[in-house]
Formats: sequence, C-alpha cells, structure tokens
Amino acid sequence: MLSRTADHLFWMARYTERAENTARMLDVHVQSALLQPSAEAAVDGWAGVLGISELSADFAARHGDVNADKVLEFMVRDSANPSSICSCLRAARENARAVRGAITTEAWETVNQTWLELQRLASEPLIRQDPSVLFEWVKHRSHLLRGVTSGTMLRDEAFHFLRIGTLLERADNTARLLDVKFHARGSDLHGTVGHRGQEQDFHHFHARSSDFHGTVGNRGQEQDFYHWAGVLRSVSGFEVYRKTYREAITPERVAELLILRANMPRSLAACMSEIVGNLARVANPQSAETLRRAGLLNAQLQFGRIEDIMSLGLHAYLTDFLGRINELGSAISQDFLAA
Repeated sequence: MLSRTADHLFWMARYTERAENTARMLDVHVQSALLQPSAEAAVDGWAGVLGISELSADFAARHGDVNADKVLEFMVRDSANPSSICSCLRAARENARAVRGAITTEAWETVNQTWLELQRLASEPLIRQDPSVLFEWVKHRSHLLRGVTSGTMLRDEAFHFLRIGTLLERADNTARLLDVKFHARGSDLHGTVGHRGQEQDFHHFHARSSDFHGTVGNRGQEQDFYHWAGVLRSVSGFEVYRKTYREAITPERVAELLILRANMPRSLAACMSEIVGNLARVANPQSAETLRRAGLLNAQLQFGRIEDIMSLGLHAYLTDFLGRINELGSAISQDFLAA
C-alpha cells in the first residue's frame, strides 16, 4: 500500500473518532451543567471541556470569557477550530474522498452522507435549543461507519490502518478525559488518591451509597456521584461499571475500569491490545522498534494494578501515557505514513 493511502485512511479514522469523542464530551456537559450548584461551577465545567482538548488558549484568543454558548459554537461549528465537530467530519470526508478506491462504496457513502447531513443539521434552530440531538446523531454516524467498514471491508492493510487510527485517537481521548476529570475533583495530585481527608470522603461515599439510585450521602457526595457518573457516560461506561462492580461509584474503580479493564472497549488496555495486533499485521522492516514500544506499553497495562498506579500518582501516570501514545503515533507516521 502507498504511504499516502495509508495516511489518508489513518486520518480519516482519527478525525471520525475525534468528532465522536467531542460529541460525547459536550453531550455530558450540556446535561451536567443543569446540575451545577452555581454559575461559577458551570463555567469551570465548560473550561474543563476546553482543557481536555488543549484548546483553552485558542478559545481565549478568539472568544475571551468562557460560557456555554461560546464553547458550543467553538467546539461544534467553528471552522477555524480543527478539532470542532464540523472540522473533523469535513477532514474525514476529504481523506475518504482521496482514497475512494481503498474503501468500499458503502463506507464512502456513509462518510459523504454524514458530511452532507451535518451541514444541514448544524444550521437548524432546533440544534441550538437542544444540542443533544446533534450529539446523538454524530455518535450514531460514527458507530455506523465503524459497522460498515467492519462488515464490508477486507481485513487487509486498509482496514488495519483504519483501526490503528481509531484506537490511537480513542486512547488519547480517554487518558485526557481521566486526567482532567480527576484534576477537577482535586484527586490524585500528589501521588495518592487525594489527601487523607479526601480518601476518607471517598470511603464514606462508598459506605453511604447503597445503590446507584438511592440516597447519596450529603451534598458533596451527591456532586461526586454526578461527576463520576458523567465521566462514565461520556465513554458509554455507566452500565458497564454497574455490571462490572455492582457497587457505588468510586474514583479508584472509575480509573481501573478506564485504564486496566481489557474488556471495556474504550479503556487504555483495550485500545493498546488492539493497536498491537493491528501493528503486527502491517509490520514492515523498519517498524520493529515501534512494535516493541507498543508491546511494552500494552504489557504494562495488561499486568498493571490500580494500587500501583494510584501510589505513583494518576496524573503522573496519565501524563506519561499521553507522551508515549503521542510518540507511538509519530513513530507510526515515520514507519508507514511518511512519503
């Protein structure tokens, strides 16, 4: 396969996944903003959305103060923001158009129709009144494209580069989301799960919460519940958490689910396991070191323990992971995608 073809496929998948991740994140924040105890807390929440995508400085330069309407416009329709939903789906469509011969007709039609419909949806007044309609549509179209490619494409190099792009983007997003959300609750900033008082609060929250819909302790504990439930919902992990742990939501278990559980589709462990498998199938003479690095990161996730991660410090762990996953993306570009 030509390197430029692999490059287009890789980025088509990354941009589609990025659009979905952005829609998930915004959808949760639109809903959770209604539960914020103050206007200041709501603003902090929207600032966190920008922080996850590392867009705070760009937003401030163009829009100034943070508020819900400005952030939604910036993250949904702003063509000058390369990470907005419209920019991502346009880029995905352009990359797909450049390699129509490498994907099936069904896959191309799905990507193309998504872009055409988005232009109409993004301009409708209903979307401004209820943006969740648009976010659910974006998630559905991303799911549809993955289903179409899985159901119609050969398991050849084209398919493997699509999967590598999707999973790299997903792992990066999950790590960023966890890092920012733990930081927002003042958790795990100094090598432990909060300070001693916070740790006792977490155990108290666990003890007082008999189920997911019962009385959730005091006001602070209730805020904790909605915060961590929002994190789980943003990665379709709320029901998975209930089936896996069958107990109250605690930060440690949220971190364990989204980092180490290989049967959770959006966890770091699940993403890295599949990345390694796909890299092995497209390996070339110069990719041995890239495959080794990916395998090492995968092994550390496969055999890691949440207690060890928390004692190191979740922020330090996720910062290291983000650095390594970005280096892996650069190495893949060097080995396979550079002309």
